[in-house]
Amino acid sequence: MSFTSDTSVSPRSDTSDVLVVGGGIIGLVTAWRAAQRGLATAVVDPEPGGGAAQVAAGMLAAVTELHYGEQTLLALNLASARRYPHFAAELADVTGRDLGYRRSGTLAVALDADDRAHLRELHALQQQSGLQSQWLSGRECRRLEPMLAPGVRGGLRVDGDHQIDPRRLAGALVAACERAGVVFHREWAERLTVLRERAAGVVTAGGTALSAGQVVLAAGSLSGRLAGVPQDVLPPVRPVKGQVVRLTMPAHGTPFLNRTVRAVVRGSHVYLVPRENGELVIGATSEEMGWDTTVTAGGVYELLRDAHELVPGLTELPLTETRAGLRPGSPDNAPLLGPTGLDGLLLATGHYRNGVLLTPVTGDVMAHVLTTGELPDEARPFTPKRFSGAAALTEQPA
Repeated sequence: MSFTSDTSVSPRSDTSDVLVVGGGIIGLVTAWRAAQRGLATAVVDPEPGGGAAQVAAGMLAAVTELHYGEQTLLALNLASARRYPHFAAELADVTGRDLGYRRSGTLAVALDADDRAHLRELHALQQQSGLQSQWLSGRECRRLEPMLAPGVRGGLRVDGDHQIDPRRLAGALVAACERAGVVFHREWAERLTVLRERAAGVVTAGGTALSAGQVVLAAGSLSGRLAGVPQDVLPPVRPVKGQVVRLTMPAHGTPFLNRTVRAVVRGSHVYLVPRENGELVIGATSEEMGWDTTVTAGGVYELLRDAHELVPGLTELPLTETRAGLRPGSPDNAPLLGPTGLDGLLLATGHYRNGVLLTPVTGDVMAHVLTTGELPDEARPFTPKRFSGAAALTEQPA
């Protein structure tokens, strides 16, 4: 997949206040919120609503996703999690669509003594960070989720970690953008246009010259591959492959799982996300494999093997889909939000494993900066300018 293509077609032109390069959920929420602020907004993407959201599980897990050294990111994650109920309600009201938003909570469990010790450390870190989680014995975990394996040694109950269906979210954001007057150019952006040391738009793969007062690069893992972006502001974003398996749970009887269940099994993270529509999402591998999106037998085997250790009964469920996608990773696992060193060029990328969770706050942050020129306080630690010079180390397309 590449931004480059033949440009022999005679250029046409189009103009907007804001041009968003990338139609994944981050680009779409940016466009929607910008349009709501009265900005004439356009999105350039061959398939709006596609991208990593089609593979993501949709865990809104600010608490159970906490990692050592990421306390600054935690503050942004929590800010976005607090906005989710209103955001989801607003989007559902605007579009008339069910987003699959559920507040059923998360149960993180341990299968052996090492996992239990790791989970205890995580619990301590959560408490130090002022987060709400409850330690449960193995028996208490199985009381909540009877399908769990008898060997579960303990767990953390986190009622504040919710979930949403990213595919429904993406579709709703496309619909909301259309209702708000966002113009979609269903082509690849090939090259950034820079005039008088300012970003002025893009030229598409079909030869269309799109002009804009401000350009937002929100192309996920592809954000570092747009031609014409000066080297010193090119985002240091890399693709991180994730494979996901989808099963179908029984339609009748006792619920197979009531909430998201996650664990570390032999050092690998695995999660099981039950949806109201009967789908069970199991993920996700984390592989530094460049641009490869091949679903592998090994990846599927590892997911099913680890999930089976948590919930043995799932091997009887129908297998409905296997898929791989690319998360946009940054050097510090946190997003790049706001203006770059090139006037008129802003970034909304690098969300890594928290893209779905950070959708509401990203939309608000980007709308604010697009209308005022200033990042709100909560987003200042995530300015792209923190990586000045780092982009020179990223892989460039051949």
